[in-house]
Parts: sequence; structure tokens; C-alpha cells
Amino acid sequence: MEMGTVIGNVWATRKEDDLRGLKFLIVEPEMPGRTPAGAPFVAVDRIGAGFGDQVLVTRGSAASNMSNDFKLPIDALIIGIIDSIDVEKKEVNDRG
Repeated sequence: MEMGTVIGNVWATRKEDDLRGLKFLIVEPEMPGRTPAGAPFVAVDRIGAGFGDQVLVTRGSAASNMSNDFKLPIDALIIGIIDSIDVEKKEVNDRG
């Protein structure tokens, strides 16, 4: 699972039959402090995320198994919209 921010939409009026009704969003992966953590990618959204939302995404085979009946031809799925993030910062002392 990874975090990211929705930075755009992908409109595809013609697509595989099994993908009809699914929304595609462009997600930029991020670290907890909103530092970019990789190249943007397209993810399927079934929960209503929108531009600027921080989201949780699952990728790979977990994404393609979103349906109990069959595997869909996708490799990224938005599984949550993030409300807040709390990260405890700890200092590391590297003095031998």
C-alpha cells in the first residue's frame, strides 16, 4: 500500500467492457510529509476521490482482485481517502 495525491483525471470513453463505469485518476506517490516519491500513475477509483485528495492506493495483484468474480486488467486501485496522518519523529544519534 502507498500514499499519494490525486493530480488529475483520465477520460476514456472506449475501454474494456469490464472497466465500464470505473473512474481513472492520476496519482502522484508521496511520503507522509507530502514529498514526492516516484512517477505519477493511473489508478482506478470506486470510492469517490477527487483532485487534491490524499489517497491510499494498492498496486499489483491486490488491485486486480477488487471483484470477487474475476480479475480486472488494472494494476492500481484507490482504497481510501486520507483524513489525517500522524508521524512521530525520532532523532537518531550516530555518534559511535
